[in-house]
Amino acid sequence: MGIAADIVILVVVALFGALIAQRLRQPLIIGYILAGVVVGPYAGGIGVTDSHEIELLAEIGVALLLFALGLEFSLAELKPVRKVALIGTPIQICLTMVLGFSIGRYLELPVSQSLWFGALIALSSTMVVLKTMMNQGVLGTLSSRVMIGMLIVQDLAVVPLMIILPQLSNPQSGLPLLGIAVVKSAVFLFLMFYLGTRILPKFLAVVASWHSRELFILTITAIGLGIGYATYLFGLSFAFGAFIAGMVLSESDFGHQALNDIIPLRDIFGLLFFTSVGMLLDLHFMVEQWQMILLLVLIVAMGKGIIFAVLVRLFGYGNIVPLAVGLGLFQVGEFSFVLARVGLESKAFGNDLYSLILATSVISMVATPFLSAMVAPLYRLRQRFFKHEPIQTANIPYSEFSNHVVIGGGGQVGQHVAYILQQIGVPFVLVEMDHPRMLESKNANLPVIYGDLSQDVVLEAAKVVDARLLLLTMPSVVVAREIVRKVHLLNGAMHIVAKAKSEEQMKALYENGVYMVVMAEMEAGLEVARQTLLHLDFPASVIQEYTDGVRRKLYAPIYKEHCDMKLVTRLDRVKDLLEISWVTLSLESPLVGKSIGEAAIRNRTGVSIVGIIHNNIFGSNPDVNYRFDGNEMVAVVGSQKERESFKFLALDLT
Repeated sequence: MGIAADIVILVVVALFGALIAQRLRQPLIIGYILAGVVVGPYAGGIGVTDSHEIELLAEIGVALLLFALGLEFSLAELKPVRKVALIGTPIQICLTMVLGFSIGRYLELPVSQSLWFGALIALSSTMVVLKTMMNQGVLGTLSSRVMIGMLIVQDLAVVPLMIILPQLSNPQSGLPLLGIAVVKSAVFLFLMFYLGTRILPKFLAVVASWHSRELFILTITAIGLGIGYATYLFGLSFAFGAFIAGMVLSESDFGHQALNDIIPLRDIFGLLFFTSVGMLLDLHFMVEQWQMILLLVLIVAMGKGIIFAVLVRLFGYGNIVPLAVGLGLFQVGEFSFVLARVGLESKAFGNDLYSLILATSVISMVATPFLSAMVAPLYRLRQRFFKHEPIQTANIPYSEFSNHVVIGGGGQVGQHVAYILQQIGVPFVLVEMDHPRMLESKNANLPVIYGDLSQDVVLEAAKVVDARLLLLTMPSVVVAREIVRKVHLLNGAMHIVAKAKSEEQMKALYENGVYMVVMAEMEAGLEVARQTLLHLDFPASVIQEYTDGVRRKLYAPIYKEHCDMKLVTRLDRVKDLLEISWVTLSLESPLVGKSIGEAAIRNRTGVSIVGIIHNNIFGSNPDVNYRFDGNEMVAVVGSQKERESFKFLALDLT
């Protein structure tokens, strides 16, 4: 079967490697690389018959990786952390290249190979870092935003490095060639962004109007690979052209659909690329040089981590952020494999340096989840021995700062709750560790503290001991559990409300002493279902019974364990309550100027008034002496006939 048999072997072995990596909670690319080692020429076992053909197919994988990277690129993602991403990341790459160059010279590598080594270790792994943050539940934190911003710029840096580095092997002839490549790149970029942005979106619009997904996928693939090949014929990198094609399409109306459709194809050819990377790994070299490899991993991890941490701190990020970024981005990434293949093919270095880089990359990737998990304990240790950083606050009336609500997290949920509490006059304070969000809250005149709520000094600034309630709206369950532990040490009776994404997270939070956990996605789903049933003209009582039943089924077992049984009993009787109607009174209403007792509402209509909103203030169960002035919304309970009778009375519809 020739190359077809080789592809089958690679895919099957890669499947087993991916299953093992997933079981060990490692990125799948590590499983692919190990699969390549197994079928490679250095393993001595089952091997492919023509590794060169696989390497040629892997070039398509590289092009599709960069094509998808271009489609994913968005300046909006860089906006919150644009300074450290756009300025700090190039500085980090240069400093890490200096570190790598120094290591290379110490290892007695030639100057050009030392430069290659520095460039190869300068890039971190987007795939590994994202998977690690997802597993730890820290996506959405300030640290994660800084890391994602820097990773995006690092990935973009692959393109110029692929153009520049191959010319370094022979500086005398390489510099003129580099100048020519720069001119060609400028001409190509001008043509793509001037003509491509005008032609390609219109062409895609025509294809999309035919409503054939198969044709649309074929068109996207042809554009990415076709432009890449045209770039190759123009004397530039195949992958560079694919990346620019992706960037052009990302600005069109079809960018998201193109990305969704290209991802499966990218992943399949990416599998071939990463397995081909593993096929070139010399196991004998690794066994012989294991001490040097481990020492190299240690030096790179420490040096790179320190560079990241110091740079992030110099750009104004404090508290836990520098430590999190340093321990999160120390590894050598997957795009280093792309550069390494370019260096190997251009004969800039041999298999020994390639194996050294590959081994360093794989070991550092595997170590990432473990070192990243050390952020919280190391930060707590630092807080014990070093002076606390000053807490930044805004709009806090300390003279009246007690018996309040503390809201952990100033995102959309936290700010929404804050606006409601502000309108009804309940004192509160927001605690937010994302500086742009903190400034948003400050500009909205919301009382806010900038800091990490899991730290003692921030808990003290928020006066958690004197608070009535703590709301945790942050996405990380790990962070929430740490906050709960510390708060209960200060105030064991404190009621805490938190949100969770799954039943497992909900149970974990309850086990840590949270008073109430809200399943945000489930509540959103229930509201969508409620709106659907309303539009389908289902009776309100049926809809209410359905939603109450779903909530009882999910929450009741935990309520029985953690909440007062009277509350459970009340929840069980929700379905038996009569329906509520809201009626807005006007100045012309016959009830204006009369009290509830004088109007004899219950005797005349049969309803009971259970609530009134007056001047945006809600009052429940008003007494008979309450007098209407025509600016109220009145909530009444009763049968449908009784509620209709009240509407006729209140709105003078007789």
